[in-house]
Amino acid sequence: MKFKFTALLLFLAISIGSAQQKQWTLEECIAHAEENNISIAQFELDLENTKIDHSDAVGNFLPDANATISTSGNTGLSFDPTNNQPVTTTIFTANGGVTSTVSIFNGMRNINRLQRAKMSAIASQYRLDDLKDDIRLNVANAYLNIISNKETLVTQKAQYAVTEQDLKRTAELVDAGVLPKGDLLEIEATASGQEQQIVNTENLVLISRINLAQLLQITDYENFDVAEVDLEVPPSEVSNKTPKEIFAAALTFRNDIKLSESNVALAEQDLKISKGALLPTLGAFFNYNTRYSDQEQFNNITGMLESESFKDQLWLNDGISYGAQLNVPIFNRFANKNNIRRSEISVMKAELQLEQDKLALETDINQAYVDVSSFAKAYEAAQKTLEARRLAYNYSKERYDVGLMNAFVFSQAQSRVDNAEADVIRTKYDYIFRLKVLEFYFGLPIRLN
Repeated sequence: MKFKFTALLLFLAISIGSAQQKQWTLEECIAHAEENNISIAQFELDLENTKIDHSDAVGNFLPDANATISTSGNTGLSFDPTNNQPVTTTIFTANGGVTSTVSIFNGMRNINRLQRAKMSAIASQYRLDDLKDDIRLNVANAYLNIISNKETLVTQKAQYAVTEQDLKRTAELVDAGVLPKGDLLEIEATASGQEQQIVNTENLVLISRINLAQLLQITDYENFDVAEVDLEVPPSEVSNKTPKEIFAAALTFRNDIKLSESNVALAEQDLKISKGALLPTLGAFFNYNTRYSDQEQFNNITGMLESESFKDQLWLNDGISYGAQLNVPIFNRFANKNNIRRSEISVMKAELQLEQDKLALETDINQAYVDVSSFAKAYEAAQKTLEARRLAYNYSKERYDVGLMNAFVFSQAQSRVDNAEADVIRTKYDYIFRLKVLEFYFGLPIRLN
């Protein structure tokens, strides 16, 4: 029994440890964000509303049906509803009926509203997909921030390890009387500065992890982490494309453009609905009704006052009515004319917004293209600078080791190497993210490999 209990605890510990050690890939983060993001959930509810609007539009083609029933009691002079005769006693009556109306023609508005409901559902889907596009980019940016900060932290710790070795060696030379104590203090100050940088970068790693976790609606920040990725600048086919080619491709699939085009179509459909108010409308109706009275009626055959049963009266006193109604609009105080003009203005505004969105997209693509080119050059320059700084540092270290350079000048050389390595990491991830943005505009999925 004790062995089983111990085994159970071991299994639970392993399970909990495995759960805590889960490291998320970029694809997993994007999928989780799409499933759990609050804004996406709200837009999905808006999409559900459009389905209800479609059901309303379909219902406009169907006849309605309404049943009514009423009862009343009267004392004094009143009229018996079963024979329209006046009575002066207390009378109890009941009336009931079923009415149905149907629209036969109403200026094509029902047809246009049904078409509009379908178009609105498509527009809502584009709106939802456009939001997902933005979230994918935000998640990718937050994910790359974590990787960048982690790589910076690894580099800083490696730099600190080298400084520790220099510090130990310098301490031995100071103790031997070869170097002055000021050199040791200078190296100690350099080590303290590097320790502070490590602490700051560790905080940046934590903050960037929290930012991504919040995008994913994850509250367990302590156990949330991303997968380790040895990321280099990937080759990309979009590098061989011109901004015009990327823009032409983006126009065919970008959800924000499709949403703007759908808004133009919706405005045009609203204009058709407004113009339908100028046409005549034709409707039909059907009514079945019956009534009951508790008054006795004179029977011509028997010559006596008799009271029919409730069931018999419903049968004897029922009736139906039916007909059609044609309404022709003649003058309604300019309401229809003004509504049509408003709809025409809405069409023009939607068309202008579409052109504005296209211009904004073209500007964003051109900016992304320039950013890729600029950060590619910045990354290349940072690599060359780092290589030169390392060569200078190695030369300085050789001079320092033989006592031809003081600790202050040597620390400056090391600091320049540290800054150059930080610039390489920063420019590399800036370049990768801009490259992914440009690929995204070209229609390529967001992947890190």
